[in-house]
Amino acid sequence: MIKIERNTKETQIALELELSGSGSFNGSSKIGFFDHMLNTLAKHSGMDINLDCNGDLHVDFHHTVEDVGIVLGEAIHKVVFPVGAIERFGEAKIVMDEALIESAIDISGRPYLYFDLGKLSGKVGEFDAELCEEFFRALIFNSKISAHITKARGHNLHHIVEGAFKAFAVSLKRALRASEKSGIPSTKGVL
Repeated sequence: MIKIERNTKETQIALELELSGSGSFNGSSKIGFFDHMLNTLAKHSGMDINLDCNGDLHVDFHHTVEDVGIVLGEAIHKVVFPVGAIERFGEAKIVMDEALIESAIDISGRPYLYFDLGKLSGKVGEFDAELCEEFFRALIFNSKISAHITKARGHNLHHIVEGAFKAFAVSLKRALRASEKSGIPSTKGVL
């Protein structure tokens, strides 16, 4: 288990990550729907995430959501890199009623995010749906992986956002699977 801490004037976060865990989430961001998404991410990726988080929620949820993404991304990077014999690429299509969300990732060492879930304006509970992109941008750039997260169809914000967390979780789990081939999964010999 690896532990990462981040302390700023806006947030104080301590996160523990076990990449090959049982899929459990413990703790709280103190944002109900976001905790539901972190639980979903842990469950479907197989990671164990323990979170102790205090943020300036009296301002809004942005700093907390983004900083949790930063810390989780840093933890994933520390555990995964340098890359060994893993599949490297992973993809998933997740259906939630009318919504179909896709995620394709590359454990590349080169951070890039293509994110298109349509217009995410509105709230899911008290959570601003647009913060979904902020979370994934912070996570992707700090984990140094490439990801494309897109909506094929859907209109219910809850389904779209939750579908994105589930699709990313499953694609990450698939990319991190041990490969039957030995060595680094790159013609460069390094990632």
